[in-house]
Amino acid sequence: MFKIISKEELAPGITRFDVEAMLVARKARPGQFVIIRIREGGERIPLTIAAYDREKGIISLVSLRVGKSTALLAGLRQGDNILDLVGPLGNPSEIKNFGRVICVGGGAGIAPVLPIAGALKDAGNHVISIIGSKTEGMLILEDEMRSVSDEFYICTDDGSLGYKGFVSGLLEEYLEKNLSDVKRNKTNVDRCIAIGPAVMMASVAKVTEKYGLKTIVSLNSIMVDGTGMCGACRVEVGGKTKFVCVDGPEFDGHQVNFDLLMSRQRIYCKQEDTCYDLYKEECRHKK
Repeated sequence: MFKIISKEELAPGITRFDVEAMLVARKARPGQFVIIRIREGGERIPLTIAAYDREKGIISLVSLRVGKSTALLAGLRQGDNILDLVGPLGNPSEIKNFGRVICVGGGAGIAPVLPIAGALKDAGNHVISIIGSKTEGMLILEDEMRSVSDEFYICTDDGSLGYKGFVSGLLEEYLEKNLSDVKRNKTNVDRCIAIGPAVMMASVAKVTEKYGLKTIVSLNSIMVDGTGMCGACRVEVGGKTKFVCVDGPEFDGHQVNFDLLMSRQRIYCKQEDTCYDLYKEECRHKK
C-alpha cells in the first residue's frame, strides 16, 4: 500500500498526488515512470514521475481524468492508499550539457517535462521552455516551469493566455527566428524534448525535422505489465518494433511511426467509453 501524502487539483480534470514510495524515490530519475493499480482487479495505469524527494521518500504523479480508472484515482483523498505502485520503470532521460535545449510540454505532458527541464538546467544547458494548453484555465505548473527556464513561452489554443495557437506553431516561429545558417535552414538550438498528446509530439517532430533538430519524445502507448513481456506497448521506431516500457519511453521523434501509435491508442476507445459510462451511472445511483 502506498499512502497519498497530499493531493492538488492543478486544473479541471488534472490532479497531482504526492505519494509515499521510499524505494522508488531513492532510484527515480527524470523521464522514468511507475505503474499503479488502485484496487484489487483494477487496471494498471502508467504514470510518469513528475518529481521526487529522495530524503522524504515521496514521488509526485500527475493524472489526467479520461476514463474509469483515472476517475477512481481522482476520487482518492489525502490519507488514502494506492494498492500497488511499481517502479521506477523505463530508461531515464539523457541529461548532459547539449547547449541550447527546447523543452515542449502540452497539457498533462507539462508534468513529465518539468523534471527533465530542471535536470537539463542543472547540467548547464540554456533551457527554452514552451508549454501549452487548450485554455488558460487548463494550464498547469506554469511557475515551476518558469523557474527552470532561461526563456519561457506559453501557448493556448484559444489565445486566452500567451501565443494563440499550438505549441508547434510557436516552436516553428522561434526556430525560424534563431537560424544560425540560413542557407542550410540550420537553427542554433541543439536539442528538443517534447512530451504531450501523440498528435502534439508528431506536430513538433514534423517542425523540427525541417531544421535538422534532434528531437526526443516520450511515448504514451497502451501498457500492461511494464516489463516487456506482454507486448502491448509496442511501437514502430525507425522501421523496427520497440517496446515503450523497456526500450523507452523516450525515442527519436523523427523515427517514430506516429500514425501507427495513434491508431493503436484508439483500439479500445469504444470499450473504454462504455466502461466509463457504466461507472458514472453507478456513481449516480449511489448518490
